[in-house]
Amino acid sequence: MAHQTITWMSAFLCLAQVFSMPMPCKLQRHLLGTTYILLRDMGGHFPLECLQENVIMAFPATAFASSGEQLYDAIYSIYETLKNIDTLFVTDELPTMWDQQKFEYFQNIIYRQIEESECMMGSVDTRDYLIRAKMLNNYFRNIAAGLKEKNFTYCAWEVVRKELLYTLEFILIHHSDSLLWSNRT
Repeated sequence: MAHQTITWMSAFLCLAQVFSMPMPCKLQRHLLGTTYILLRDMGGHFPLECLQENVIMAFPATAFASSGEQLYDAIYSIYETLKNIDTLFVTDELPTMWDQQKFEYFQNIIYRQIEESECMMGSVDTRDYLIRAKMLNNYFRNIAAGLKEKNFTYCAWEVVRKELLYTLEFILIHHSDSLLWSNRT
């Protein structure tokens, strides 16, 4: 009985310690970079057989524009982008030709970044954020519509992967100063 009580108390104290640790309220650059690498590597090069289905979608770069004073504007757009990426993969019709282990790791990191940066959303300039979110939601809605129109085929997923790679690369190149550089994983 005493042994069981000590075990439960120890477990409770460990959990209390873990949950009381401060979470970074900022997107982590190395996690975003890892997300990009996993997405790139899980499917390899864009397949030649999919070239005819490749479409160019208008990327909403202006949704990421920020002035020096409003550095968080880009961060909110990145947060919204991650949420939209997560939503794209909420389906049972995922490509089986992708490396499933890398894909699962990719999804876990996307989810983790959303959870860890959600605390930033409390200080959003709602008017500006809604405009940015609308641009991004329209972009991702078009991606999802193309995927659905092509019946979730392998090539349709490859087009989605290509668009997401472009999006993540854009963020990493143009907004790495907005992201936390950390060794923490």
